[in-house]
Amino acid sequence: MLPATGKWFPILTERLTLREFRSDDEADIHEYGGDPEVSIYADWGPNTRAQTHDFLALRLRHQFDWPRSDVSLAVELLGESKVIGSASLWITDLSNRTAFFGYAFDRRYWNKGYATEASLALLRVAFEVLDWHRVCATCDTRNLASQRVMEKLGMRREAEFREDAFQKGEWRDTYLYAILENEWRNS
Repeated sequence: MLPATGKWFPILTERLTLREFRSDDEADIHEYGGDPEVSIYADWGPNTRAQTHDFLALRLRHQFDWPRSDVSLAVELLGESKVIGSASLWITDLSNRTAFFGYAFDRRYWNKGYATEASLALLRVAFEVLDWHRVCATCDTRNLASQRVMEKLGMRREAEFREDAFQKGEWRDTYLYAILENEWRNS
């Protein structure tokens, strides 16, 4: 479980609100969750409408738990009530204060800095609010856009895992990126 702090969201950035999901987000979620291009490097998708409905129902049920070991948030364009993606932060090793984050965005909003902006907000919470020591993220080695996001955040590539996941009928290679609290504070 996350430390017994109060809820640290919603998070406002320059252009985004990271907030809990709402039942009326389903159509927006399906726009990106049902898109094969969005999930090409992911272990999920493209989602059917039923899968999107189940994803949202699970997120809505999970929101009643606090504290919890993972937080998934809708990413909404500030002032527009349009969900353009999701971002998550979850604990992988409580005793060593290590967490992971991930994201998915509607491809109509790619290459506009939204993934970097949302991820930066999660890193700020991880280090400045939750006092984590290390935050990591992974991506398929073919996902150049996610590699660029992590590098912009000041993360370093620490490992390449060869054929570590079998998804969508083929073996995938994965990069692991990480940043330490002292690196965050000194950047």
